[in-house]
Amino acid sequence: MSESNNSPVGSNNSSSAESADAAARSEITDSGVDQGAMPKHSWLSRLYTGTGAFEVVGRRRFYYGLTGALVAIALLSIILRGFTFGIDFEGGSRIQFPAEGGVETSEVETVYSDTLGFEPVSVQTVGSGASATVQIRSETLNATQINDLQSALFDEFQPKDKNGNPSAQAISFADVSETWGGQITKKALIALIVFLVIVSIYIAIRFERDMAVAAIVALFFDIIVTAGVYSLVGFEVTPATVIGLLTILGFSLYDTVVVFDKVEENTRGVLHLTRRTYGEQANLAVNQTLMRSINTTVISVLPVIALMVVAVWMLGVGTLKDLALVQLVGIIVGAYSSIFFATPLLVSMKERWGPVAAHTRKVLSRRATLAEKGTQTVAVGAPVARRAPVAPQPGVRPTGKRNKKGH
Repeated sequence: MSESNNSPVGSNNSSSAESADAAARSEITDSGVDQGAMPKHSWLSRLYTGTGAFEVVGRRRFYYGLTGALVAIALLSIILRGFTFGIDFEGGSRIQFPAEGGVETSEVETVYSDTLGFEPVSVQTVGSGASATVQIRSETLNATQINDLQSALFDEFQPKDKNGNPSAQAISFADVSETWGGQITKKALIALIVFLVIVSIYIAIRFERDMAVAAIVALFFDIIVTAGVYSLVGFEVTPATVIGLLTILGFSLYDTVVVFDKVEENTRGVLHLTRRTYGEQANLAVNQTLMRSINTTVISVLPVIALMVVAVWMLGVGTLKDLALVQLVGIIVGAYSSIFFATPLLVSMKERWGPVAAHTRKVLSRRATLAEKGTQTVAVGAPVARRAPVAPQPGVRPTGKRNKKGH
């Protein structure tokens, strides 16, 4: 047995990937290759090449805990805080007027409360500079209340019309009935349900049962977490929010399909092999698509960030912030779920019963046997004892041949 610098073989409590490496090292011990001399690559190099160095499936308990924590926080926020539905869903009145000269929202709230005797639902300033406007959302107002509020706002802030002259007509009013808001809510829910049904049918046809279940569960995770973030932040839920939600669900599904397609390719015929398990092949697939998922997510997030910075913060187009926030959160959550949740969930379902579970037990048993034999033969990592040199006897050549005198 030649000398080896390998570390000890992992025990049964190590992860499946570590067991694979240990078995591979034990099988090449006799080759005499110095494993310590092999080059070590940086994590960026391993990330780019996708060699399977990042353990995702093997650490699935950690990611299950993180996923559960995110879902718990989201559900608690939804139950305790609820949502701030926009006027399109709940109905009411919207009052808007120019905000030249830096009108403070607190002053507007005071004028509204003193005039009508109750507070508005929300007051916000949209835009900046000469294009800035104040938008007031309130419950539905009657004609008398509208006239009183219009007069009070004009007396206090003197808004100007398009010609630059102070005018009460610069204050606009718009009503949205509760019936119309209910219709919008119903149509939004129908659109979401139809989308999920179509997606479920597609995934069931495209992939086998366990992959379809894992992908659908990941989609529901995306919906719950994105909705929870909306509840935490307190942004108004508008039709743009529903549109953005459907968009990010499509993105999440796309990323999941890409990962599962690679998993399906890597695990094809794995049951006929005895060196690697289904989970290890799935983990390799995740590594091979990880860089692609990161690139796709970054490229998708950058325009959304630009939309939030330029349109919302710099130009003050408040109507775009709902769409921007749901897309930003949804893209990040969708990328996380396809890599760190959907694939580990798929492996867990596969390894719980059926032929994949039997194959995994067979591979791990074989590795345990190889590790035990290797430990009994030579302690891996310990130098092999070398035979001490024998001093030449008198009259004997170092080669061991007799001299001419026959001694």
